[in-house]
Amino acid sequence: MLGGAFELRTLGLVGGVLILLAAATIFVRALRARNDSGLNAAVLETFRMRVHAWWVLCSILATTFFIGQTATVVLFGLIGFWGLREFITLTPTRLGDHRTLFLVFFLIAPLQFVLVGAENYPLYSIVIPVYAFLFIPALIAMAGDYKRFLERSAKIQAGLLICVYCLSYAPALLTLQLESGPEPKLPPGANTRLLFFFVLMVQFSDALQYAWAQIPSRHVIVPTINPTKTWEGLLGGSASATLIGGLLWWATPFQGSNWWMAAAMSLVISIMGFAGGLTLSAIKRDRGVRDYGTLVEGHGGVLDRIDSICFAAPVFFHFTLWWLKMQHIKQPWEG
Repeated sequence: MLGGAFELRTLGLVGGVLILLAAATIFVRALRARNDSGLNAAVLETFRMRVHAWWVLCSILATTFFIGQTATVVLFGLIGFWGLREFITLTPTRLGDHRTLFLVFFLIAPLQFVLVGAENYPLYSIVIPVYAFLFIPALIAMAGDYKRFLERSAKIQAGLLICVYCLSYAPALLTLQLESGPEPKLPPGANTRLLFFFVLMVQFSDALQYAWAQIPSRHVIVPTINPTKTWEGLLGGSASATLIGGLLWWATPFQGSNWWMAAAMSLVISIMGFAGGLTLSAIKRDRGVRDYGTLVEGHGGVLDRIDSICFAAPVFFHFTLWWLKMQHIKQPWEG
């Protein structure tokens, strides 16, 4: 009975997304086949490449969900490793940074995801922002190279914070205790659907903000940073994502609050995703690059694809944790 509930709800959510992507693919191909559609060819091509990237992301994520929690944490760990690599390679590194970077890539970053997989919130919530942030400048100073010391330290700290620490809160959603008492009240797979709901709403908000930004008489928020991000895109996309999130309330543990809590969480995801995209765009402009890499068609590198997820994940995690406390649901680390 429980296995059937897991299968129906989880397969329904994942299958629905894949069907939606298939419909979007067919729709885009039909528009590209028509020369008289009147649509901007560049916008249409951008949307096509976005759909392609979503296929890759959702397919891999759906596969790991069915493999298990450990595989999902490992997947996000690999994504974080590659994103950090793209971030660090934006600027040349000096010889005095190599020892620090080696430990960051092969000790601190993996340790963060190991602690997430071990469900050790008291440690993974502070290891990077406290201990690693103190360790990094001290180790660079020990190399004896003081040129651009502050810039070099800050770059490594920022990359570790965004690409590893913030991203790790996405698979950490699988470790949350979503109910109290010995008898389960939620259908099996609730944590899996919560993570998929989060990633799905990030993708929806990105797409809807881009779509709303194409309307005439648009007002660009920060033209010097990203000319595609407009007030119309932010407001219209956030409102649309909020509505969709409310309709998908059944895929979340917020069922006791009906649709409004899922809608509010979707609004938070949309706003934080926008902040992530804008911030990472500012970093690219500062470095004089268009994309962080070329691994993902249509979005450059991995970091171009996960910028919204990185900013939204820790906020969504802690908002969910706050909601669980309001429901008097204790987490394992609270005793």
